[in-house]
Amino acid sequence: MKVEEYLKFPYHIVIQHINDESGDYYYATVLEFDGCMSHGETKIEALENIQEAMAGWIQTKLENGFPVPSPIDESQYSGKFVLRIPKSLHARLAIEAEKEGVSLNQYALYRLSM
Repeated sequence: MKVEEYLKFPYHIVIQHINDESGDYYYATVLEFDGCMSHGETKIEALENIQEAMAGWIQTKLENGFPVPSPIDESQYSGKFVLRIPKSLHARLAIEAEKEGVSLNQYALYRLSM
């Protein structure tokens, strides 16, 4: 299969806004491609740059005889998992959720997404 064909697959691109000592920019990665990353001054630029990085990443894998991962199949995930935490953390999260006026599940989701 050629690079162009792989680029048509629905890979998961993550773009994050970053504001640190390097400045204000957008950082892009591909969940399926370990080490494939890029950045840009805008989301659009970061998206364009990550697509170029993906092409190079795939080309390198193919040239060296390594497999290119398939896109993650989200249908295999239920959206639920069990997590054991200390009672003190459970209490703290429950209190914070109550202060925010949301369920513990919603608050945990918010905190995990940060």
